[in-house]
Amino acid sequence: MTHVLEVRDLQKSFGGVIAAHNINVTVDTGETIGIIGANGAGKTTFVNMVTGYLPPSGGTIEFLGGSVVGMHPREVTRLGLCRSFQVPQVFLSDSVFDNMIMAYGIAERTGLGLFTPIHTDERAARVDAQLKRYQIEDYRDAAASALPQGIRKLLDIAMATVRNPKLIMLDEPTSGISVEEKFGLMDIIMQALREEDTTVMFIEHDMEIVERFVDRVWAFYQGEIICDAPTAEAMMDEKVREFVIGQEYHPAHLEGSANA
Repeated sequence: MTHVLEVRDLQKSFGGVIAAHNINVTVDTGETIGIIGANGAGKTTFVNMVTGYLPPSGGTIEFLGGSVVGMHPREVTRLGLCRSFQVPQVFLSDSVFDNMIMAYGIAERTGLGLFTPIHTDERAARVDAQLKRYQIEDYRDAAASALPQGIRKLLDIAMATVRNPKLIMLDEPTSGISVEEKFGLMDIIMQALREEDTTVMFIEHDMEIVERFVDRVWAFYQGEIICDAPTAEAMMDEKVREFVIGQEYHPAHLEGSANA
């Protein structure tokens, strides 16, 4: 069976600093994977290498059975491997609708299509459907600069998925989001991505989000993956507790058992 993503012996160094060492992982269709680790552990470096923003120093990266090493980020995106960023990449002075229709236009205009109008009735209908899927249709005509942080995050991810990617990599989707909003935001994101049959990986520091939304955890420490396991197992792993989440962290499934 062809994996969605297969990474073998991945390495990255910056001079004498090793940012990634001997990373070997696979991702299968339909998985939801949480990437955890302290700042500087190598999480974003890994995502940057997989999505073409950073060349690896060694190793292989295969997406749907083909190598993506050396490809430009836009080429990787066209294959169906997309990403969002910790800071939403939106055009602040433009409306939500205009942001979305530009995202569709950039994604779809190639060859002679570069000389066709971005705004078409058919494309506008797809924009409206995408805004509805991410539950931000009420902000259709609002400037992106005026959006609450959570809505801006949803807009960014909606724009990142206009190609209906096979795999999406999200960088801290709940960063800057209030405690009261974070679960609702993730519910919207995950429901939309399930509707699109998208395999999901995301970097996250909030362990409550990780426990609730992912099937499998990759824990990074000093450029290596020190644990690759189902979520409940990873939360109890000694290395994860020592180097990532702390011994004092109490996983939700254990708290539920203790209160039973």
